[in-house]
Amino acid sequence: MHGTLALVLAGGEGRRLYPLTRERSKPAVYFGGRYRLIDFVLSNLVNSRMLRIKVLTQYRATSLVRHLARAWSVAPGVLDQYIDPVPAAMNLGPSWFRGTADAIWQNIDLLREEHPKDVLVFGSDHVYKMDVRQMLAKHRDAHADLTVATLPMPRAEAHAFGCLSIDSDGRVTDFHEKPADPPAMPGRPDHTLVSMGNYIFRTPALLDELRRNASEAQTTHDFGRDILSSSHKRMSVFAYDFTSHLCPGEDEGGRGYWRDVGDLDAYFEANMDVVSVSPKLNFYNDGWPIRGLLPSHGPAKFTFNDSGEGRVGMATDSVVGAGAILSGGQINRTVAFQGVHVHSRANVQESVLFPQVDVGRDARLRRCIVDKGVRIPAGEVIGEDLERDRNRFAVSPGGVVVVAREHFGQLDQFDPPPPQENQG
Repeated sequence: MHGTLALVLAGGEGRRLYPLTRERSKPAVYFGGRYRLIDFVLSNLVNSRMLRIKVLTQYRATSLVRHLARAWSVAPGVLDQYIDPVPAAMNLGPSWFRGTADAIWQNIDLLREEHPKDVLVFGSDHVYKMDVRQMLAKHRDAHADLTVATLPMPRAEAHAFGCLSIDSDGRVTDFHEKPADPPAMPGRPDHTLVSMGNYIFRTPALLDELRRNASEAQTTHDFGRDILSSSHKRMSVFAYDFTSHLCPGEDEGGRGYWRDVGDLDAYFEANMDVVSVSPKLNFYNDGWPIRGLLPSHGPAKFTFNDSGEGRVGMATDSVVGAGAILSGGQINRTVAFQGVHVHSRANVQESVLFPQVDVGRDARLRRCIVDKGVRIPAGEVIGEDLERDRNRFAVSPGGVVVVAREHFGQLDQFDPPPPQENQG
């Protein structure tokens, strides 16, 4: 779309996803058997023909930048199309990005170079499908200074998000950042309208807001807390109803599907959504594909059918990535990435296995997330005794056990040492 520049905020540390973010940034966390979290926002932008994209990176960006180079290369010299990673370069002094607003302020030269009419500021750690063209059309039709993507959410869950009040025309009249008592929607007292963290600004309005925020002494430099919370008092702000449209090729079952995977339990549940019989998040719609890196592996393989010995290679209600081998082991309601190996008589239930995980013979896993390259010893049992597991692994409030290589002493000389305390 002419006159637009997309800025994707991808510098998040993701402390609530630790230890999955020990070696990678939050947008680089694996999801759904093939993808990284950042693949969703990039797919939505590219499918919407938004092809001038800057990805602002910071925390542990190596694997993220490598993924962008391998999975998201375009032809900048031919069609003025690009997906460029932007490192934290301390452009305005000796400090890293101090918040989402400061990340853009420190890279204000990007807007000067491109002269966009509108700037899309999107997060990179949510799972959803969205035709951004429809939001942009609403933004321009309303002559809005700022348009915020929103969706209704049960009030009991809305306290973790930015909450909006709107009038009958969709104009934002109030904004509350993570309120203890979220405001009710008119006509839907049990729901609240929340921000999805995706914004479209007229460029002059964005510049004004960034300058104002940068000049304030008392600020966290956060979009939600320091800009959206009062922007409706200074400019024309409209809410875009995410549930009002469907992407091409999608059916009604996928309407309004959006997941913030900011903590381990939310991340786990979003992966379990993928393995449901009729998932709301459709990976098989060629009209709106989720794009990502195609692994250089052979096809998945299931071996042995020896029920007498208990050696049956089988997957039920699961997603299995390329090159995975179920060598006499069984998985159920499990997301298995590329290169996973499940050995004889091993049984994996309701779990997420990152690439190159090796599950030894006779091992049993239940409600686990196993990080990349972990080798589960033969006969190991995880997820059946949470009290025992808490002494060995990270366990989420919802009872999901997260297993990293350090838990089995499998770090090598090239790995950074584990932190002295749990980072969340």
